[in-house]
Amino acid sequence: MELMIPLDSHSEMPYYEQIYEYIREEIKKGNLKSSARIPSTRLLAEHLKVSRSTTQMAYEQLLSEGYIESIPCKGYFVSRIEELVVTGQENGGESPFFGTYPWEVPGDSHPAAAGEAEYKVDFSPRGVDLDSFPFNTWRKITKITLVDDNKEMFATGDPQGEPAFREAIRGYLHSARGVNCTAEQIVVGAGTEYLLMLLSRILGPDHTIAMENPTYKQAYRVFKSLGYPVVPVEMDGSGLETSLLERSGADIAYVMPSHQYPTGIVMPVKRRQELLSWACKKEGRYLIEDDYDSEFRYKGKPIPALQGMDGRERVIYSGTFSKSVAPAIRVSYLVLPKPLLAVYRERVNFYTSTVSRIDQNILYQFMMGGYYERHLNRMRAVYKAKHDTLIGALKPFEKQFTIKGEYAGLHLLLTDKKNRTEEWLVESAKQAGVKVYGLSTYLIREGKAVVVPTVILGYAMLSEDAIKEGIRLLKTAWSSDGEQEE
Repeated sequence: MELMIPLDSHSEMPYYEQIYEYIREEIKKGNLKSSARIPSTRLLAEHLKVSRSTTQMAYEQLLSEGYIESIPCKGYFVSRIEELVVTGQENGGESPFFGTYPWEVPGDSHPAAAGEAEYKVDFSPRGVDLDSFPFNTWRKITKITLVDDNKEMFATGDPQGEPAFREAIRGYLHSARGVNCTAEQIVVGAGTEYLLMLLSRILGPDHTIAMENPTYKQAYRVFKSLGYPVVPVEMDGSGLETSLLERSGADIAYVMPSHQYPTGIVMPVKRRQELLSWACKKEGRYLIEDDYDSEFRYKGKPIPALQGMDGRERVIYSGTFSKSVAPAIRVSYLVLPKPLLAVYRERVNFYTSTVSRIDQNILYQFMMGGYYERHLNRMRAVYKAKHDTLIGALKPFEKQFTIKGEYAGLHLLLTDKKNRTEEWLVESAKQAGVKVYGLSTYLIREGKAVVVPTVILGYAMLSEDAIKEGIRLLKTAWSSDGEQEE
């Protein structure tokens, strides 16, 4: 097929970028359908009367962001657009706090213990791929933010977070996660832990909190430190069991329906409706939805947030930029139901925002300039490649383990079939120089859950070569009867 791309020779935007922008918009609008073939770089260059390097640069950017794919000996094809992250925010925008600036538009805690340098490969489920972080873009936006006459950035800002930044978050959540809210309902804070502490001031002390078992232990520690009774509720294949939740005596449930950590369970619609029904049965019940890594899904359509199904203002939505950008950004947010927003303003809005206005502005510009969308799509392609490498390397283990939790997130689970203990699996891996993580370490100890020996393999921080090397070492360490698998 031919592409009629109107190139503007008077534009400051180079040709390759005009080509990239045109094809990207056509894909996003649905004018270029999934699996549609597009011209080769040579044919497009001849058609547009530009150099082939120009069309190659445009295609390389589209490939890196996941909008198109290259199939050897066949050509270039449009990717499945429903799998791409579309934030609906780019090309600047008016803001009462930030204004606009001219520039070129091109979850868990596992502190590293001392003395762990002996590990050749660490399959940690925490962290992100910082080698792919857009340092040049971040540096450019930071420089623009810190111009000499931008003195307002150094004054005290809105305690909930800057209005324009919250509006950018709202737009992203609505288009990418199906969250229904206003910018006024969003509270920005430095990390999920701080926001949970702030939430405790809003909710008050007289509550019992139910948590999935196993669960995100950092949230469990925060709730315990705040003095809340925490009740473990066991899970089945669909997630937290609502019948057990009903009998738990809890009035608040902390859940991760889109991708439960660490089990990887995706909660189906029926179970979500049961949770919402539980929350609506009694006044004062709430669901805290932790949506920590929903951006990364490699098969099927994205799973909308539970909050989008809530018509009774019973879901408190929690999100973060730690997985999608970088942990050190330390920017998270709550979406409060309107009744709790009123309580927040009455009780705790005197707390100053824990995220500096400078950092908020940098991330705001990153989102509104379209950089965030591009970064997410690129990282999704990067992580999918690592995911596929890990799945492929695990083929020899199919007789020993059941693989779970694949196709989403940044880790997967291996459940043993040979009656070996979790401790043996972890220790054997350690002897081979590989660090893996036992699922039982995520259990709430007061709970009664019994897990089949299972280890967690995270891959975000590893290169594809390191993944292959780690699995090669595990193949020897976990070979049956001490013999290496064929």
